[in-house]
Amino acid sequence: MDTQANPNHNNRKGFTKAVNRAATGVMQSIGTMEKTIDKEYEEEEKRFKVFEAKVEKIHREAKGYLDAVRAMTVAQQRMAETVDHFYDEGGPLGYAGLQYKQAVEKLDEECRNELDTNCRVTVLEPLGKLIQAFPDFNEAIKKRQKKLLDYDQLNSKSRKLAEKPSNDPQAYPTAQAATNQAKEIYDTVNSQLVTEIPKLIDLRVPYLDPTFEALVKSQLAFNEGAYSKLSEIQRAFEKAGATGGGSVGAGDELEGRVEGVLQQMRELSICGK
Repeated sequence: MDTQANPNHNNRKGFTKAVNRAATGVMQSIGTMEKTIDKEYEEEEKRFKVFEAKVEKIHREAKGYLDAVRAMTVAQQRMAETVDHFYDEGGPLGYAGLQYKQAVEKLDEECRNELDTNCRVTVLEPLGKLIQAFPDFNEAIKKRQKKLLDYDQLNSKSRKLAEKPSNDPQAYPTAQAATNQAKEIYDTVNSQLVTEIPKLIDLRVPYLDPTFEALVKSQLAFNEGAYSKLSEIQRAFEKAGATGGGSVGAGDELEGRVEGVLQQMRELSICGK
């Protein structure tokens, strides 16, 4: 019978391997079986896990930021509609209220839409593509662990036969051949990960740095657009006779502080490019 075409045979074989690996893991945890240690690989796997967590977090936070801006502009539009209803069209503040509503609508249509597009194209999509590579690496890590358990289990068996030979003269050569084959398979997967993980992490400079730069530039453009449009409305209300309930000096001080923050963003090296 062709065992390769028999799914039941393959299932039994896979189940047996899983049981053997579980038993090997238990024996290694209690110290009854020697465990192969690879410091170089362990360091690379640790770096990968840290890198994976950071990339996923910044992707999640960038999406949260964009969702928050969307929610904020929607709330602004609702507030502008409410403010507009406070004033009669023919009153001194009626035109200013209408201007405020129109400015907030433009802020959502122009600035927020531009921020939305820029963030999605230059930040979320590139990060999303990078995240798509992580499952392949995690699968390779799982495969390596399985192949390592197979090798350690066969290596332990070979050593026992070497120390206490079997009555079967072919037992040790057969076990040693199986051990060598398992080690070759394990070494292939292990070497691939040790080589490929640093390459993935090195993508931070050419891949992630431009993404961060794009995010900051998008924020700067949005904040400058919002500040410009709302400053015009402030002056419209002042011309209509609204004082804002505070002193002129306090308003100038606040405006100076806002402009100071925007200037600090402009002075960032990545915004000067």
